[in-house]
Amino acid sequence: MKRRARYSSSRRAQSAGLRAHEGPWNHPEHGAIPVEGPETGETPAPPKLRGRILGFIQRHERISLITASAALAFMASAALFVLVPGPRDLTQDDIDKAVEYTLENRPADPDPQAVAAAVIAPSVVRVEQLGQDKETHELVKTGVGTGVIISEDGTILTNLHVVGGADQVKVFFWDGTESTAEVTGVRPELDLAVLQPDVLPDDIKPATMKSTKNVHSGDRVVAVGHPFGIGPSVSAGVVSGLRREYKADEDDTTKTDLIQFDAAANPGNSGGPLVTMDGEVIGIVTAILNPSGQGVFVGIGLAVPIEAAASAAGESPF
Repeated sequence: MKRRARYSSSRRAQSAGLRAHEGPWNHPEHGAIPVEGPETGETPAPPKLRGRILGFIQRHERISLITASAALAFMASAALFVLVPGPRDLTQDDIDKAVEYTLENRPADPDPQAVAAAVIAPSVVRVEQLGQDKETHELVKTGVGTGVIISEDGTILTNLHVVGGADQVKVFFWDGTESTAEVTGVRPELDLAVLQPDVLPDDIKPATMKSTKNVHSGDRVVAVGHPFGIGPSVSAGVVSGLRREYKADEDDTTKTDLIQFDAAANPGNSGGPLVTMDGEVIGIVTAILNPSGQGVFVGIGLAVPIEAAASAAGESPF
């Protein structure tokens, strides 16, 4: 009896069948059929490259992100290096233009004369001489001059000819405060008077006084006062000379050791301060010299040194 062939679907049988096909008798020359895949009937193909890359990225996500970021940063740096030009060497023309621009655009330094005027301004007062009108018997202004505060108690120095013979004296402070004032001392030989106001501002600001020991011809000075009642007005000049003499026509007295200056001064400046560029008082303006006899300034002003002026008020600052 002829036996039937027996078949098995087990893996052992399949393996045995595969091994059987591997023998030399399974060569195409013997008419053998190539081995097919177990299910699809096609020869297995290797995984595609894209799939491998995606699989690697999924398995190593953190490393992939770091690597990608580094690559992007490198590319950005390379692009910036290529697109942005590097620094160029400065030429002398570049330096000159930079210096010129700086000089033209930097804030201007305040003028020393303006600084001096600002420092002394709160210490300068307007002094008015009042007299009784013969017809109305009312007090009217009969003269105007200037004064300077020299102490915390409000003591004011001015010229004697500004207040001499007045029925009443009024002073006007820098902040608008007005007050009557008493003449508490005089030095006729120096044409000086000392005033004490009845009312003082809330913030009294006495001037700083400076010895004339180190004052020289040519030093810059500022005169502050109320010329012709206009003020406070500021004029600037230099010390023209020291130890000058002046003979007053009205009382035939000779004043000595005066400071000569050329900062403009006119009637009304009398009694005002002559100050340095630091705003420190070195003298009290007392007279102007005009050979023509007219009471206007022609370039020669005279001031009493502050040492002598302060002594009139019993002050000894030096």
